[in-house]
Amino acid sequence: MKALLLENIHPVAVEILEARGFEVELRTGSLSEDELVDALPGVHLLGIRSNTHITPRVLDAASDLLAVGCFCIGTNQVDLVDAGARGIAVFNAPYSNTRSVVELVIGEIIALARRLTEKTQKMHEGVWDKSAKGSHEVRGRTLGIVGYGNIGTQLSNLAEALGLRVIFFDTADRLAHGNAQRMRTLDELLEKADVVSLHVDGRPGNAGFFGAEQFARMKPRSIFINAARGMVVDNESLRDHILSGHIAGAALDVFPVEPKAQGDEFESVLRGLDNVILTPHVGGSTQEAQEEIGYFVAGKLANFSLQGRTELSVNLPAVMAPALQAGHRIGYLHVNVPGVLAGVNSILADSGANITGQFLSTRGEQGYVVTDTLDPLPQDALAKLSESPHTIWLRTWDA
Repeated sequence: MKALLLENIHPVAVEILEARGFEVELRTGSLSEDELVDALPGVHLLGIRSNTHITPRVLDAASDLLAVGCFCIGTNQVDLVDAGARGIAVFNAPYSNTRSVVELVIGEIIALARRLTEKTQKMHEGVWDKSAKGSHEVRGRTLGIVGYGNIGTQLSNLAEALGLRVIFFDTADRLAHGNAQRMRTLDELLEKADVVSLHVDGRPGNAGFFGAEQFARMKPRSIFINAARGMVVDNESLRDHILSGHIAGAALDVFPVEPKAQGDEFESVLRGLDNVILTPHVGGSTQEAQEEIGYFVAGKLANFSLQGRTELSVNLPAVMAPALQAGHRIGYLHVNVPGVLAGVNSILADSGANITGQFLSTRGEQGYVVTDTLDPLPQDALAKLSESPHTIWLRTWDA
């Protein structure tokens, strides 16, 4: 079986997959849709980060593909519905780089409040500008977090430890950490925060939601940070508000259009502005985070393809079957309609199968049942399951 890993995924993922018997090809850059169409025939596992997009056309060409691993937090770069309908599992690493992103944001808050970008640039130009003008402590100032999920809550905790007052806004019900306070509306947060940090996901409804109106509502001389998704912010409006002096500084780690490969030219209307930090989507790019992500996602890909385990899949029913230690395993992904499980068990009973364990789950229009048996299921029983009109796929494994 072959695995293709793109976008400079950590070598630990290669080690794990090769140790489990996969032939692994590692590439440093992302691939376009046309390039993926050419590259995926014969590939069983695909590993990507945030810059490779898996569309229905790509999936049409990936006739051998079993699973996609997103070696990052987000999965919006994959058409999850289409992949799920084809029975292609998608896995990600929802927690592995949380700390790295939060530490970057904390560092940016301090750097922008102290105007370190301007100070260091002048020093490189040979100018000694020993002045406190525009430089502030972060202690006692108000941080507004938009999106209070895994990253937002951990940022909340670290910010409080630094002496920041924390307020947050989220469309979902979220439990406040520490002394953080929920704001009823985004406008309320923007009017109170000295620093606004975005941590929303990449769902289509979030595209362009932070623009001229939101920047205008922010406090004069406040700071703006986007380490979430590039498409959620109107960078033209941000530039206008920085040049007008309304926004005192900004830090962005994500952009609507990002270069495909290392060394490619980066274009942005924010280049060249004072007190603006631009980083190349490295929020989760620490050695610690990338190694942990590589270990976690590669393990999920291997466990799915070699044992049918779907725990933490984002688009298939999650069955937490234990590792297969002895005997045989049948994985059956099917359309979720009444009577399917009864039919499966009837076929198993008629074949005289000695069942040692059975695990099942449903998700939307799909169901997944994993059955462990002492002996292999007869071929005629497997054929009956495969030929059912409700079958999406049927796979078997031996211990």
